[in-house]
Parts: sequence; C-alpha cells; structure tokens
Amino acid sequence: MNITHNGLRIEYESDGDENDPAVVLTMGLGMQLTAWPSSLVQAIVQAGYRVIRFDNRDIGLSSQLDHLGVPNIGWQLVRSRLGLAIRSPYSLQDMASDAIGLLDALGLQRAHLVGVSMGGMISQRVAATVPQRVLSLTSVMSSSGAPGLPGPRSDVTRALLKRPRSERPEDVASHALNMFRLIGSPAFAQDMPAFEQRVLADAVRSHNPDGVARQLLAVASDTGRHNVLKDIICPTLVVHGTADPLVPLACGQDTAARIAGARFEAIHGMGHDWPPGVAALLASHIVPHLQAAQTSATNATTTAPT
Repeated sequence: MNITHNGLRIEYESDGDENDPAVVLTMGLGMQLTAWPSSLVQAIVQAGYRVIRFDNRDIGLSSQLDHLGVPNIGWQLVRSRLGLAIRSPYSLQDMASDAIGLLDALGLQRAHLVGVSMGGMISQRVAATVPQRVLSLTSVMSSSGAPGLPGPRSDVTRALLKRPRSERPEDVASHALNMFRLIGSPAFAQDMPAFEQRVLADAVRSHNPDGVARQLLAVASDTGRHNVLKDIICPTLVVHGTADPLVPLACGQDTAARIAGARFEAIHGMGHDWPPGVAALLASHIVPHLQAAQTSATNATTTAPT
C-alpha cells in the first residue's frame, strides 16, 4: 500500500485492526520496513494496537530521489572537519514531514511513535513538531545529535562508507551481513538462516545506495535536534544497548536526559541490531509503555471539561 505526500510516494504496511490505536514504526538508515522483526510487530498487534510500518523516502518502495544527485560524502566530511555546515539534499525535518503526511493520509489524528536509529531521530522530530499528534514516543538505539557525543567505532565508520562489490542481490546481501556482524549484539544469538534469508529478500526488494548516502547526509546535517527535544511532551521511553558500536550508549542517555520525564532502559550486551532475544526484550519494554500512555490519554479525554 502507498500514499502520496508532497509529490512523494510513501510505501507502507498496516497490521492489526484499523480501529485500534495506531503505532507508527520508523526504520533507520538504509533499512526498509521489512527489517522490523515480525515478532515485535505481532507482540504490539496482540496487545491491541494497529501497527503501521513504512519505507522512508529514498529507500525500499518509496520514492527514490535520484534527481537530487549523488552526494560526495568524503567532501562533506571534510567540510564538517573544517567547521563548515554539511550540505544535504533534504533534512531529517523533511523526513519527519513524510511521517506526518502518512498520519494525515491515513486519517490518524494521534499515534504512538517507535523509531530505531535514524528512525528514532525522525520520530523525535515528529514529536517535537506536532506534539498534539503524538501519544507516546519510543526512541531505540538512537541519539539526540548533541555536540560532543561519541561517534561510531572507527571500523564501523569505514564499513558504513563502503559499497557492495556489485549491484547483484547476493553481493548487496553479503555487504549488509558484513555490516551487521560488526554492529551486532554480542550477548544475543542471531537466527542466521532466517536472518540471511531476510537480508537477501530485502536486497531483491530494493537497493538504492545513492539514497542511503542522501539519508546519511540528512542525519549528519541535523545538528540542532538536541535543542528541540525540550518541546517533546508525550510519555517517552528511550532504549539503548550497552554494546552499541554504531551509536554509543551515551547517545541514548543524552536523549533521555533532554526529554522531560523520559524513562531510560539499557539492555546489556545489545548492539545495533535486533536478534530474537533483543526483539523480545524490546517488546517487553515497548508494550507496557504503549499501554500506560494509552491509558493516560484515555483518562485525560474522559475527564476533560466539555
């Protein structure tokens, strides 16, 4: 299924009863809606929610903005080291506008937001931009983007900037698997046969490295997000792994510290992925958070003066 917003096609999938409260899941850099663990999606659906997943712009089956050109990542990094602003074809605020447009197109006045990595950053932007539309926020393995926070481990940075050996799905999948081996959760076992099958299926579904580069610049250029986190008023849960080599633990801690009343949960031995054990722990944190926020919103509605 898809909607059109500001001339962009946004591909989405919906699980659960359309009359149930909506939970919008926003994925991270270069990742498609198919990357969400089915066990996590089903846990949220079974708790009584409608789950909506979507492909961010420039990835998956959503619009690919090739007319914006191929970013020169190396030159933009040089600009950053020289203290100059990074130039990005679009911003994370633009990507947040896509998510808000999805809410509008689906007729959702309010929704719960769950975002991982870049998706957490986009969800933060949505919650700060239209607080009246957001029932709760869950930011997973993400960051406030504040100056001075630690960055990725050096080998992870090098791997992030590499491209697959060819555009063949098998090479694209192999490249992605090598990246996940670097950033994976050391304390949790991955179901490798199922994981490899899903990664290959994703490579067949879509592959747009130029789009990933444009998304990367949108993240790198979003240097002021930490200043707007104070505008988030919804119940907020921040979850982060203690062994994350891509977005270090301090990034999640800083996010929680900047959002009033946010609750922080660290998962020992979790990296920057979601093998079955991590997915189960995420569900155990996210579902009660959704339920508490939904109850609070319902009580506020029933007690509001008429």
